[in-house]
Amino acid sequence: MGSWGRLLLGSVVLLAGCTTTGRSAAPVGAPAITASASAATGGCGSRVETGSLPNWADAGFSGDARIPHVFGVKGDIVAVLFGYPLAQARDDGSSNKILWVPRRTTTSSDPTSPATLAITATLDGTDTRVTREVTGGPGPSIIDMPQGGCWHLELRWSGRTDAMDLVYADK
Repeated sequence: MGSWGRLLLGSVVLLAGCTTTGRSAAPVGAPAITASASAATGGCGSRVETGSLPNWADAGFSGDARIPHVFGVKGDIVAVLFGYPLAQARDDGSSNKILWVPRRTTTSSDPTSPATLAITATLDGTDTRVTREVTGGPGPSIIDMPQGGCWHLELRWSGRTDAMDLVYADK
């Protein structure tokens, strides 16, 4: 191979190492991504953020609140993960505590819609589906899943919807 061929091959290798394979599902202006559920599970779509919570989700927190959290695909809700990493079973007595914080909207919520956060979770690659509810709408909760893996969550509350993936470890 001549010098031009080696130069071209070296350039291709360098460029291949600089490309990215995807973008975050987080909305514009979201904190930098420092951990990826996708990388940990080989395809789970939502990323765990560890930067500051967005201004609309940090009520009740003091200072620069840095806690693991996941944005909904639409950016209308964030799951603040107090029990991170989430696990199917825990030996240490802790729980899968999740604080659900919806983004405020300028439109009023649907008065005919129940004041409950309804969660339909499907285990990735299976037909396994479970439902969970957070009475009173988004807020504090303990959300357990029957087995570890990547769970796709469809979220419904006050006439609004969003979705995200959460990873639960086997133990």
